Amino acid sequence: MLTFTTARLAYRQLTQDDWPFFLSLQRDETVMRYMADQGSEEEIYAAFSTRLPVWSPESRHWLGLLISDKASGEPVGVTGFIRREEDKAEVGYLLAKRHHGLGYGYESLRAVCDLAFKQCGIRKLVATVTEGNVASRRLLEKVGFQLEGTLRENYFLQGRWQDDWVFGLLNQEYC
Repeated sequence: MLTFTTARLAYRQLTQDDWPFFLSLQRDETVMRYMADQGSEEEIYAAFSTRLPVWSPESRHWLGLLISDKASGEPVGVTGFIRREEDKAEVGYLLAKRHHGLGYGYESLRAVCDLAFKQCGIRKLVATVTEGNVASRRLLEKVGFQLEGTLRENYFLQGRWQDDWVFGLLNQEYC
């Protein structure tokens, strides 16, 4: 099982024991405001279960990582990536509301970029963000992602079609 640490955070692959925390993230309207409409528990569990198989750098399923505070052991959020092509992957992350604004998003996204670029041979990372999610946009830009475009009326959320921002970061640009 993949595990690693950064200055303040510990990361490990999701396990079945993480289901209550994952569900709590998905049920928090503040966390999910720009992510998804409220799904049924069965739909949320289906998404969770795709992140449980043992992951290796060659895997074609989501690397699902639990982020925990190293000092307290408290879960902070989830993060990871999925290969979309041989050398291109999509990143994703959710942080519990009580951990917003503490720099955990930046620290954890840098850790995922380090893993993808330095250990997995990824050439490009991409992220899709619902337009209006300014906090996520700022985080991506702080790490070095560049806005590559807007997909108009790309995602149905909150009863209407939303635009998506598409961000990319090349391995050669990452510092």
